[in-house]
Amino acid sequence: MPPYNPFAADCSLRYVLITGASMGIGALFAREFAKRGRNLVLVARSADAMHMLAEELRRSCGIRVEVYPADLRDPGSPERILEFCHLRHTEVDLLINCAGLSRAGDFSDIPEEKLDEIVMVNMLTLAKLTRLFLPDMVQRKQGAIMNIASLAGFQGVPGLGLYSATKSFIITLSEALHAELKKSGISVTAVCPGFTDTDIFEHSGHNRTQIRLPVYKPEVVVEAAIKGLMKNRRLVYPTLLDKVLVYSQRVASRGMAIGLAGFFAGIRSDR
Repeated sequence: MPPYNPFAADCSLRYVLITGASMGIGALFAREFAKRGRNLVLVARSADAMHMLAEELRRSCGIRVEVYPADLRDPGSPERILEFCHLRHTEVDLLINCAGLSRAGDFSDIPEEKLDEIVMVNMLTLAKLTRLFLPDMVQRKQGAIMNIASLAGFQGVPGLGLYSATKSFIITLSEALHAELKKSGISVTAVCPGFTDTDIFEHSGHNRTQIRLPVYKPEVVVEAAIKGLMKNRRLVYPTLLDKVLVYSQRVASRGMAIGLAGFFAGIRSDR
């Protein structure tokens, strides 16, 4: 089957569902798909920010935008999001799992409740949303899942151990689904950016001034992600540097790769 095209004429009446849509990369995805005429379902905790964005996109782009405020740390949120879409008769053909949490610092210092939240949002909620929305896509033989992972998922990152572990989960799940669904008309793509200029630094306690790699604009991620989706890429690296860093691990020892990842992240003072 040809690669999924999110801008084909027969997709115009369906919806793109974006989690983490109130800010950062999620909000940029919303703007980009709205400009190209796609209807949207926006999901995030920040209801006011989403409603403002939704009203702006309705006015400027003439599209339909549904807003569902949800706390993805709640184990029951995926089922409620699906129910909301069914009640509103919003047929989702593209799910963008963009929401994510992080916590900078040693693993032993992460509060137990924060550990649960990171695992729930980054892994379990993503997996459940994917599982819940896939059957309708498979039945139609058309649709796509885009998961926002990270370069941190290719090795453990000292100071970001739990975050990097959850991103590894996203990468490996996406790779498996890409293979499982390749004959069904469903595209599955994991986007693997490096350090990106979003609010995650402030929310996670990560001092961005200590990072030893370029921090690039989220627009770079969104543009590369959409191009990769349309080409049915299994993995998307937004910049050449991202690709070089991943492929350089083939010639480096595992220990060296982990050490360099910690050095580049610049979180631990002993690195």
